[in-house]
Amino acid sequence: MKPETRSDKLMRHERIERNLMHHGSIVDMYSDTIKLPDGGIEHFDFIKHKGAAAVIPVMDDGRILMVRQYRNAVDQYTLEIPAGGRETADEPTHDCAYRELEEETGYYAKKEDVTFLMTMYTTVAFCNEKIDIYVAKNLTKTGQHLDDDEFIDVYAYTMDELTQMIVDGKIVDGKTIAGLMTYRAVSAEGNS
Repeated sequence: MKPETRSDKLMRHERIERNLMHHGSIVDMYSDTIKLPDGGIEHFDFIKHKGAAAVIPVMDDGRILMVRQYRNAVDQYTLEIPAGGRETADEPTHDCAYRELEEETGYYAKKEDVTFLMTMYTTVAFCNEKIDIYVAKNLTKTGQHLDDDEFIDVYAYTMDELTQMIVDGKIVDGKTIAGLMTYRAVSAEGNS
């Protein structure tokens, strides 16, 4: 039997108010007023995101395509799996992953060759961004279709090389680490 915790004895958190502080092109920022289980009142920042998709492009030889791009939030270039935001809040993430694969890497896969791997929330403390991660196989080179503000280089690495880059701190993006490690685990079980 699970021991009773402090939060089991009290009421639950209750959002009393949510105020829009900034409407942006990618996210909206809110200030939330929350009633705590003990009756106290706290204010929390909340960032609303329409969601995103990412894809692990696996070449026929098993190497994985990665994209290198500048990220303003951390003021550095990062090595990541291809990803992008949904065009609308109700765009299927499969369609988003399929689109981002070709746009960012210049490789195409048939829709049936882009399969779901996992879902993750990027930063649960203050943001609702949810990313569905897919695996794409049977790739055909077509050429990148980058947005005007995108400057992306594409590289191919083995899973062992990518794992070592994660261990060495050379890959620091959360969705990339989660996606690659999940793909590695699933592949090792023979389920990929």
